[in-house]
Amino acid sequence: MKVKVVIQCAGRKVVIQRAGRKDRSPGSLRTSDGRRVYFVAHPGEAEEREGQFCARPDDLSEDGRTWRERLLSYNASPGANRLELLPAYRLYRNDVYRSLEGEERLDLFILSAGWGLIPATFLTPDYNITFSKNPKISPAFRRHRSDVFHDWSMIDGGSSEPLVFLGGKDYLPHFVRLTDQYQGPRIVVFNSITKPSHEGLTFVRYKTSTRTNWHYKAAKALLDGTLRLPGIHGGL
Repeated sequence: MKVKVVIQCAGRKVVIQRAGRKDRSPGSLRTSDGRRVYFVAHPGEAEEREGQFCARPDDLSEDGRTWRERLLSYNASPGANRLELLPAYRLYRNDVYRSLEGEERLDLFILSAGWGLIPATFLTPDYNITFSKNPKISPAFRRHRSDVFHDWSMIDGGSSEPLVFLGGKDYLPHFVRLTDQYQGPRIVVFNSITKPSHEGLTFVRYKTSTRTNWHYKAAKALLDGTLRLPGIHGGL
């Protein structure tokens, strides 16, 4: 299920999928007894460490609200951010997230299998949820299409700005669903030899021999102007 939570932004919009490698010490929500909440797709499959509590974002917490609702409330009034949550663009180790966020001409959004479509500045807790089909990934972390998540779509659907997606094919259906009401052109950068197909989207191929995390290179090319996209002149 998609949950519409609009955060107003101004500028050209770029969506990049989440990264697998995260900061070494991300902040976490906490249970009433002080345990760190580690968000996964299937808590029953996860091995809990001492001082840790595994949960899904939409599980009920001890106060009767879901953890998702609690996170939204925390972002609305973070105060001194005592839980030390990181903005989403700092949660991931690769520097390309910080480079994109530092570009003042665009608004950056993160496409997360755990939370949905969130602004790069949204305070985000430790989690490990992915759409990746890599067989090496634990079943605890792999989200299936049939799993029910109340994903956020924190983007102004009425915007006429081009919306660029940088990410793999496993995340494309997630992007399509969470931006289905977006009024501006949606541009999908892809790497595969076979061009994806979906009504209402413009597909632009980024050619590279890199197969894993190729979208990081595409993001850098967008920033330096070598990746030309329709409606976005000079890269940005």
